[in-house]
Amino acid sequence: MCRWIAYSGGPIYLDELLFKPKHSLIDQSLSATHGVTTTNGDGFGVGWYGDGAVPGLYKGTQPAWGDENLRDLASQIKTPMFMAHVRAATGTPVQRSNCHPFRYGHWLFQHNGEIREFERLKRDLVLAIAPELFPHVAGSTDSEVMFFLALTFGLQDDAIRGVEGMIRVVEEVAREHDVANPLQMTLAIMDGQTLYAFRYASTGKAYTLFHNASIASLRRQFPNVGVFTDDARAVVSEPLGAPEHVRKVWVEIPEASAVVVAAGNLEIVPLHARVAA
Repeated sequence: MCRWIAYSGGPIYLDELLFKPKHSLIDQSLSATHGVTTTNGDGFGVGWYGDGAVPGLYKGTQPAWGDENLRDLASQIKTPMFMAHVRAATGTPVQRSNCHPFRYGHWLFQHNGEIREFERLKRDLVLAIAPELFPHVAGSTDSEVMFFLALTFGLQDDAIRGVEGMIRVVEEVAREHDVANPLQMTLAIMDGQTLYAFRYASTGKAYTLFHNASIASLRRQFPNVGVFTDDARAVVSEPLGAPEHVRKVWVEIPEASAVVVAAGNLEIVPLHARVAA
């Protein structure tokens, strides 16, 4: 599938997470260890918050490991909040409009997973998008449809409620078309102030997702954690860093959960109960 990271905390250069760590996101684009696919070379993207009215985006259709501009920009862009994604396509074309993250206003969205048999469900799902939002759908992926469905169901007022509404409509449409276990997802969503992450699958067995232990606790084990402030939080598809440190640094996020990161505080909210409601 895909690999992604999302960061919130004191301003850092993008390359501190994209390139510098062992098993960085760029390394995962070539040699992922926790995903369905080892290679994620069908495009990439980075979205970050700076001084502009909307977040910046840099996306390309080539493999992330071969893009010299990405390496150069990552060493120059310093930001308190960003997300990045390396793509393994699941049936839709390799084109820039299909690369993550997706942007709407000050919101950013990225996804790992799929809607099963999306080609059968696509028409009904697209028709469920609010008419005023539909013109902003630029690509052909199930991921972008999920984003605009979440916006349709209230993402901008309550991110968790919006994602739960998206889950409901995907599963309802799938039932109507006799598609079992339609949804597999880990999501990162940002608005410039808060980072949200979600882990959910219709089967109850979602793809992996982790958050870092608090930087303050890591300093007691690894005094040289470098540029990261005590409020730094990262959510990742698979752990960064040396294998011998993974269990000390990374905490697996439970199934069917929403993660909310704001001002350095991390809260995990059970998702299945709210969806069932």
